[in-house]
Amino acid sequence: MKVSVELTLTPLQDNFEPPIINFIQRLRASDLTVLENPLSTQVYGDYDKVIGLLQAEIKDAFANLDHVVLQMKLVKSDRSTYEPHF
Repeated sequence: MKVSVELTLTPLQDNFEPPIINFIQRLRASDLTVLENPLSTQVYGDYDKVIGLLQAEIKDAFANLDHVVLQMKLVKSDRSTYEPHF
């Protein structure tokens, strides 16, 4: 089963950029499709691979930050090739 996940990691600290960059770089190091925009990061692929990767990387990010928010949307389908029809 294919899934699409949209993530927004928000460290609640002054120096917030390094943890976000590290999180995205670790996602990029996987064999999954990872796309970014200024507001979020999307991960696309097989459910088990995506969830396995996110489980490890979210745990690591949370372990290294005192206060952090992660927003996540999960869609059942690979939407990586979506293009608007309007």
